Amino acid sequence: MNERDSEQVAQMLVARGHVLTSHEEEADVVLLNTCSVRDLAEQKALGKMGMLRSLSRQRPIVYGFLGCMAQSRGESLLRSTPHVNLVVGTQKFHRVAEYVDQALSQQAARRLHFGETSPSSVDSLSRADDLRFSIVDVEAEAGSQSSIRDHTLTPAQVTSFVSIMQGCNMHCTFCIVPYTRGSERSRPTQEIVEEVRSLVSQGVKEVTLLGQIVNLYGRNELPKQDGKSPFVQLLEAVHDVPDLERIRFTSPHPIGFKSDLIEAFARLPKLVEHIHLPLQSGSNPILKRMHRTYTAEKYLALVGSIRDRCPEMAITTDIIVGFPGETEDDYSKTRQLVDQVGFDNAFVFKYSTRKDTPAAEMADQVPEPVKEERNHDLLNLVNSWARRRGEAFVGRNVEILCEGPSKTNPNRLMGRTRGNKIVVFEGSERHLRQLFPVRINRSTGYTLYGDPAIFS
Repeated sequence: MNERDSEQVAQMLVARGHVLTSHEEEADVVLLNTCSVRDLAEQKALGKMGMLRSLSRQRPIVYGFLGCMAQSRGESLLRSTPHVNLVVGTQKFHRVAEYVDQALSQQAARRLHFGETSPSSVDSLSRADDLRFSIVDVEAEAGSQSSIRDHTLTPAQVTSFVSIMQGCNMHCTFCIVPYTRGSERSRPTQEIVEEVRSLVSQGVKEVTLLGQIVNLYGRNELPKQDGKSPFVQLLEAVHDVPDLERIRFTSPHPIGFKSDLIEAFARLPKLVEHIHLPLQSGSNPILKRMHRTYTAEKYLALVGSIRDRCPEMAITTDIIVGFPGETEDDYSKTRQLVDQVGFDNAFVFKYSTRKDTPAAEMADQVPEPVKEERNHDLLNLVNSWARRRGEAFVGRNVEILCEGPSKTNPNRLMGRTRGNKIVVFEGSERHLRQLFPVRINRSTGYTLYGDPAIFS
C-alpha cells in the first residue's frame, strides 16, 4: 500500500514537471513515505532522514516525511529532524506535489532575500530559523480514498497495484493503522474498474487490489446482491475487463471470507490461486486479547473450506510472536497450527509496542530474548514448509507471467506463478510481459528455477 501511495505522489510530481532520479545526490526534493506498523520501521525512517541531511550541505533540499509515521507524529517530527520541510499524513498524498512546489518557491525566495548564490552559503540559510518554511498537514479529508488513482508505469511494467479503499475499523489491539489510516472508506466500483481498464490499455496484465481489510470493501457503502458481498461484486466487475489476465488482492481478514468469496475462486478464472490470510496467533486467549474476532478452530475450518474448493491454493500469512501475555503454551499452539496448515510462506514478526494502542498498556509484556527465540524457531518451521511446498513443483510445468530481469541476477528473467511463487529462468526479450509455461527443475523453497529447454 505504501508503494502504491508513493507511486501516486511520484506521478503528481512528474505531471508538474519534476523529473525522478534514482540517485539521492542529484535530488532537489527527497520524500520518505513511512510506515508505523513496527517501531523498527519508524527508527529506520528517522535514521535515513538523518543521513540525508548531508545532501543540503551542497545546496538547499526540500525534505519531507509522508505517510503513517507523519500522521502519528505530526509536528513533533520538525523538532526531532529540524531540516524537514514537509510532514504530510495518509489522507493528503494528493496535496504533496502542491506542497513541494510551495517549499521550492520559499527556498528560492530565501536565497533572493539573503543574496545567496553559492553552495558555501547554504549553512547561513539553514540557520535562518525565522524564515524556515515548513508545512504539517495530517488532517482528515473526505474523499481521500479516491485520490490514489493515477499511475507512473515503466515501459516494461506488466503488473500494478490498485487501491480500492482506505482505513480500517477492526481495531486490533496491537495495531496503529486505524489511528494513522482512519476509518474504512471505499471507492466506487465503476471508478476502480475504469482505472483497471486504463492500466490494461497501457500493457498491464495483472492487478493487485489493495485495502487494509480488502475483503470488507464496500460493506458500509454498497448492498449485497444475489448473496454476493460488495467485494465479490467488485471482483466480478474487474474480471470482465478485456485483456486483463490475472487478479490478486491483499490483505483480507478471516471474518470477511464467506462462501461467496471462496466460490469466486472457482468461478473466476482470472482470480489467481493465492490467498494471504493473516493468522497472528494460534492461541485463542491471545487472539481474544488481540481482538481478532475468530478462534484457531474457525481459522482452521476456513483453510479447510478453501482447500476443499481450491486444492491448488497457495496460502501465506502474518504471525506475531511475543504478544503481551503469550505463554509457552500459547506459543506452542501457534506453532502447532502453523505446522498443521503448512503455509507456503509466512511473515513472522516479534511484537512491537505501538504508542496509544491497547496492547502497549497490557501487563505481562514478553521479554525481548523470549520474543527472539520464538521468532527464530517459528521462522525455521515456516522455512521447512516453504521448502516442501517448493519441491512439489519440481518436474511440473507451471504458468508464469514474466515481469522482467531477476533482482538477484539481471542476466536472468523472473516471473510469478498464479500462486505467487517466484520463478527465475534464462530467457530473452521476447518473453517479457508474456504468459507461458515453464518446466521447474529446481527449488530453493521460496524461489523456483525453470528449464530453458522448454522455451520456443
